[in-house]
Amino acid sequence: MFNIVLYQPEIPPNTGNVMRLCANGGFALHLVKPLGFDMSDRQLARAGMDYRDLANVTVHENWSALAAALSIQAADPRLYALSTRGRIAHTSPHYNAGDIFLFGQETAGLPGDLLDAIPSAQRLRIPMRPDCRSLNLSNSVAIVAYEAWRQHDFSGAVQPS
Repeated sequence: MFNIVLYQPEIPPNTGNVMRLCANGGFALHLVKPLGFDMSDRQLARAGMDYRDLANVTVHENWSALAAALSIQAADPRLYALSTRGRIAHTSPHYNAGDIFLFGQETAGLPGDLLDAIPSAQRLRIPMRPDCRSLNLSNSVAIVAYEAWRQHDFSGAVQPS
């Protein structure tokens, strides 16, 4: 359905929460090294609970390895970067199956050179109050992933009766 990319995530519970979200939504999760934790980390396991086996998780050695694996080209229209430096609301684009949502480190966001390589129309921002700095990574992923999935009528989900 959709690809969630965490670029050099640092905090194991955030990644565990995203892993659980991806399992429940049918999203592929891609982690780009270096990771701030070991994949066997107890906190990662606690947050991901028993969803690790249900989640489609791939760890990539670096950005180049991820780009090769997902066939990402320069200015790829499937790639959306989420950043407090984005100017387009996350609800504005029409998302397609296979789209890629890129999220940066919890403490630093995405590196400037990587973010600058993505067209400005694909640099998205989640609305928030002006006196706030940022949202938690796993919350940000949930907001964007569910908006994209909503646009596809929650395809594959158990629908309420």
